[in-house]
Amino acid sequence: MIAKEEICEDQARRGFFAKVSVALGALLALFPLGAGIGILFDPLRRKSGRGDWIAIAPLSALPEDGSPVRFPVILKESIDAWTKKKDVPIGAVYLKRVNGGDVVAFNVTCPHLGCAIDFRSAERDYFCPCHNSSFGLDGSISNPDSPSPRPMDSLQTKVEKGEIKVKYLDFRAGIKDKIPIA
Repeated sequence: MIAKEEICEDQARRGFFAKVSVALGALLALFPLGAGIGILFDPLRRKSGRGDWIAIAPLSALPEDGSPVRFPVILKESIDAWTKKKDVPIGAVYLKRVNGGDVVAFNVTCPHLGCAIDFRSAERDYFCPCHNSSFGLDGSISNPDSPSPRPMDSLQTKVEKGEIKVKYLDFRAGIKDKIPIA
């Protein structure tokens, strides 16, 4: 017959191993949970490059007369998940000189529905062919029948060492307010 002490000792040992097994199982379950939380919040940690100062062109590339020139916006390096890409086009801007050395920039995307805006040199205006929206050289709506809810989207610019830099952003189309999108 088995002594009562041996049974108690055996039960205590089983209880200990059961508790250790539960603790190890819980610890192992935390790893996938932590990885899932990391993936969930990963986009919040990343920088897209949009909204950063991006070098566009030398100041000498702009005509002195203030005529707008279209330039592509090229992101030097883009990181998407595990993929690194170099020289990624993310949009385009119109740049023009004002007051000699100052530069004005407009996003080429129409605020109405997101079509690409053209510059018409003969008419000296910007024109969206999708719905006949026209804009003045200052980006204002020049056609009273224009369906565009707001003027062209202006962007911040600065000139450093003869290089024009733009704080590039895209904005939500079709609404009156100028709301940046990622």
